[in-house]
Amino acid sequence: MPVKKLLKKEIDLRLKELPGWKFLNNGIRKDFVFKDFSEAFAFLTRIAMLSEKMNHHAEWSGVYNKVQVRLSTHDSGGVTGKDIDMASSIEKFS
Repeated sequence: MPVKKLLKKEIDLRLKELPGWKFLNNGIRKDFVFKDFSEAFAFLTRIAMLSEKMNHHAEWSGVYNKVQVRLSTHDSGGVTGKDIDMASSIEKFS
């Protein structure tokens, strides 16, 4: 059963607690910059482990020290509480 998709006003309210995260194209996104490739890769590894633990997998891309993370609950067609919770957890890694 799909998780309930949040309304835009709910997303905007929750994102106030997550600096740098933006609502775009039915997802939330943030760009991260690290000192070097090793730090960026370690960050991606932590997200991978979190994704498995939460059974909720982030979309990401990275080049050298830059990582872009996008979260959306695909079977719900947009942002849900799962995405907000995951973004909050990701913030603890950065």
